[in-house]
Amino acid sequence: MARNEESQLRLRWSGKLSLTQRILAVNIFALAILAGSLFYLDSFRARIVSDRLQRAQTEARLVAQSLGFADRGARPALLRNLGQVSGTRLRIYRADGTKQMDSWSGTSPTYALRDPVKEPWDKDIARLLDNGFDAIVGAERAPDFAPPDVDTLDAWPEARTALSTRDSTTMLRRAPDSTPFISAAAPIPLDTESVLLVTSNPRDVRKIVRGERLTLGIVLLVTIILSVLLSLFLARTIAMPLRHLARAALRVRLGRAREVSVPLLPARRDEIGLLARALHDMTQSLRHRIDATEAFAADVTHELKNPLASLRSAVDSLDRVEDPALRGQLLDVVRQDVRRLDRLIVDIAEVSRLDAELSRARFETVDLGMMIEALLGVWEQRAAERSVRMAFARPRSGTAVIMGDESRIARVLDNLVDNAISFSPPDGLVEIAATSVGDEVIVSVEDEGAGVPEAVREAIFNRFHSIRPDSEDFGRHSGLGLAIAKAIVEGHDGQIEAEDRHDGRSGARFVISFPGMNE
Repeated sequence: MARNEESQLRLRWSGKLSLTQRILAVNIFALAILAGSLFYLDSFRARIVSDRLQRAQTEARLVAQSLGFADRGARPALLRNLGQVSGTRLRIYRADGTKQMDSWSGTSPTYALRDPVKEPWDKDIARLLDNGFDAIVGAERAPDFAPPDVDTLDAWPEARTALSTRDSTTMLRRAPDSTPFISAAAPIPLDTESVLLVTSNPRDVRKIVRGERLTLGIVLLVTIILSVLLSLFLARTIAMPLRHLARAALRVRLGRAREVSVPLLPARRDEIGLLARALHDMTQSLRHRIDATEAFAADVTHELKNPLASLRSAVDSLDRVEDPALRGQLLDVVRQDVRRLDRLIVDIAEVSRLDAELSRARFETVDLGMMIEALLGVWEQRAAERSVRMAFARPRSGTAVIMGDESRIARVLDNLVDNAISFSPPDGLVEIAATSVGDEVIVSVEDEGAGVPEAVREAIFNRFHSIRPDSEDFGRHSGLGLAIAKAIVEGHDGQIEAEDRHDGRSGARFVISFPGMNE
């Protein structure tokens, strides 16, 4: 499971990029797609030019039809009028190459080709931008046009083609100021020796394209600014808190400070705030574990020193004692200290690995009523040795059921019952009960001993804290029993506490509450 999660979170090609760089990259990538709309402008311009070429060809055909059926004497006036109305220049060429008629003869030109040298500097910048965009999108460049020195049919290949094929033709050229120059030729009906040439300089095509480009450029610029600002905002609200949390985690790892302050970010209700609070809680838990480990190590050292000192004293005295009875007493002390050390080491080992084992344990359904009933026979034998009676209030089947580790829970109950038997007077009664109360399962163990003083009811669950009956041999218990019981209960999300008996009689009552199961 962990490997699958790690594989899903692993970054392949972007793993070396910071979070800020990745946020910027994602937003800029979206902008790059928007910038691709420049190619749309090229296709937009191509459609306009194609439409103008088609229009010029249609116009050439219509004018040629009109001229073909008009009286030859009326052709010059008709040519001028049609040219003025359409804003084009109309010329008729003979097959021998000479120009027969011109719509500009005797009237003002309908358009003028501008010399870029004479235009202001801002026009040069505009043309430079046009050429730059054309280079970016790879637009096909039309051939340059320059007015012919001698205006004959040979200067217009499209007109020569139309005359020879008897079909209309068009051609696109580039005027000196980079505007389109469109020409269309069509043969004149009923006159096989004449051809009509229609030329125009539609400067509005460039204005339309530039207007679209300006609008798109403004949108793109505003989008870029907003995207960069948004990326910086995201980087500030995401990357910066993560950087602070990473520094705090590094200080925790280095352990250079006793207390490391991890930002809580209480105002944030997003995943960053959740991470901050989780790291803070984890740091506090780690500090508590370290403190508990240090205290446990100190307690272990102290508890081991006493039997070791006694054992060393007894062993050192054996060489100097000749009295067999005294030597026997010293050997008894050695045996007791060895048993006490063995018991301490076993309990210390269990306490040390208890948390890890509980975290790995697979909890199963445990019926506490059935489990206590199964252990009751062993407890009764142990109680009979001290003339103590046992009583168990059996719960209704299936009511006292929890999820847990049965062997660990049995260890808890065994410790509590063993303590109750130890503290009970002769002919005393130890009562065990298990019942379901609401959403909890309650287990109680009561005895008729001296009870637990209120001042030490919390301390008795500390490690190596032991209050034993005066009649019990010293060293029989390590002082870890109740500490182990508390750790096991809390590992099952339960609670354990000591209190007075509810009937007011002398004795102790230990109560364990576990989360119940909904049937």
